Amino acid sequence: MHRAFRKYPMLRDGDKIAVAVSGGHDSLSLLNLLHVRQPIVPERYDITAIHILGGPDGPEGCIVHKPLLGWLENSGIKYIIQPMMIAEGEKLPMDCPRCTWNRRSTLFRISNRLGCNRIAFGHHFDDIVDTALLNLFYQGRMATMYPYASYFRGLFALIRPLMYITKAEIEDYAISRGFPDPPPLCPNSLISQRKVVTEIFSVFKKEQANRIRNNVFRAVIECMDIKEELKEKREKSNGSQS
Repeated sequence: MHRAFRKYPMLRDGDKIAVAVSGGHDSLSLLNLLHVRQPIVPERYDITAIHILGGPDGPEGCIVHKPLLGWLENSGIKYIIQPMMIAEGEKLPMDCPRCTWNRRSTLFRISNRLGCNRIAFGHHFDDIVDTALLNLFYQGRMATMYPYASYFRGLFALIRPLMYITKAEIEDYAISRGFPDPPPLCPNSLISQRKVVTEIFSVFKKEQANRIRNNVFRAVIECMDIKEELKEKREKSNGSQS
């Protein structure tokens, strides 16, 4: 996690971080790690956990996962539980892209209301690899979730501090910290394209699969870093010309 903070401008002194908490071990690990490192790093920052209620059928009928609520109450970390905000007339049930869009829109609105300038997601090493393969297979481009991205002319920055941490390491950490069981999975997660990409690695032996994942991760991050460098050079060039 420190390595990610060193490489990318994810964190500055005085930042207010909204941590997207689904209740899964990924997001709870992120929240916990940000919390325990606060006293031992030079940067002063504030964190608030935001849990969005809702799924394909919208916010109606959704209740807070009791084990998650109990953990948040005992954590000493500020938190907000917010039903998903959807437009009037939103067609239900929503497909995955639309559901994701509404959840993220709600997260942005609440973060803005709280005055947060950083939004942290618990996406990890395996998520970055799977997204890279999804984009390659279905869109023909080499891209993935970028570790750091600025939105709305710098109003927010999305950060992914767990980028170097594998799913297996997170599960080990969750067990060691006694995190609660996650909420039930969305039914659509069992038939998603991401699920198919994840299962591709099951045909390889563990050692081969790990080596392939490392190669994909390194290639896609290097590719995106080069794109960012070229973008910065163009922006500087355009600025000097103007």
